[in-house]
Amino acid sequence: MQGYSYEAVIFHCLFSFPANKSVSYRSMARFKLTIEYEGTRFSGWQVQKNARTVQGEINAAIGKVFGTHNFEFYGSGRTDAGVHALQQAAHLEVKTMLAPEIIRAKLNDELPADINIIEIEKAHPDFHARHDALARSYLYQISRRRTAFGKKFVWWVKDPLDVVKMRQTAELFQGLKDFQSFTADDPEEKSTKVHINSIDVQQSGDLILIRIVGSHFIWKMVRQIIGVLAEVGRGKMPINDVKKFLHTKSDAPAKLTAPPSGLFLERVYYKSDVWLKELKPMMDISAKLSVRFTKKPEKKSGNDEEQQTGKTDI
Repeated sequence: MQGYSYEAVIFHCLFSFPANKSVSYRSMARFKLTIEYEGTRFSGWQVQKNARTVQGEINAAIGKVFGTHNFEFYGSGRTDAGVHALQQAAHLEVKTMLAPEIIRAKLNDELPADINIIEIEKAHPDFHARHDALARSYLYQISRRRTAFGKKFVWWVKDPLDVVKMRQTAELFQGLKDFQSFTADDPEEKSTKVHINSIDVQQSGDLILIRIVGSHFIWKMVRQIIGVLAEVGRGKMPINDVKKFLHTKSDAPAKLTAPPSGLFLERVYYKSDVWLKELKPMMDISAKLSVRFTKKPEKKSGNDEEQQTGKTDI
């Protein structure tokens, strides 16, 4: 601006905006969210009319924190009604200058007790929680005994289960297979071919843990696989029948669908993530609880014998 002083140019740049336009120094930012939730009282992840969902609750919290509905919030995938998540992944794009940790704290203040944002980190502008995911890991917990504290997080199977047979059957599902018999999706509308990286079946106390890792999963697929494994473990289904399900459409797995209570979305894997190796339960359930404690010594008078300690098995 020839003929004007340096101070005049700065003044013009700062204050010569049109009167009817507001000035905002905020810009669109994209974040990756890691979320845990107890799915018992939710109708799944995805927003639904007249239903309580995880995505719906988080959408409402985001609206309150940022005072706008102009944002993008997507999860890595859906979970069914009653299914839990240990580490669901999602991305959020919103206009803000707030630091990730401040956003996490503000969102958690608005969220109900059965949803928690574990972590928020800045992400690449092109990061997409679903499209960029390389694999998903699900954990299922079968309890071999009745449990008062863990009933919301297990499937109690009263019958004895042969874990060796279940492990042998699980091997049939590995690789790229057609799961048309293990889903409620219509094969004509959606591909039913899924690549399963691994299925691990292990015992932990009175729990049978099953981890399934795959590229993606179709509707009810994991719970129908679990139901079939349990039926084989009971001795009520030969392994050869399972082989047939992977080649010919059958309604049998649908009738054996395991309940959602024992299912957890365990991890969502992205490039450079370290994959889980050790298979751990969400909570321990043992056959016998042996609790030992030492009584607090009481003060004894004059000629009382030395203080005693006691141990009790519960």
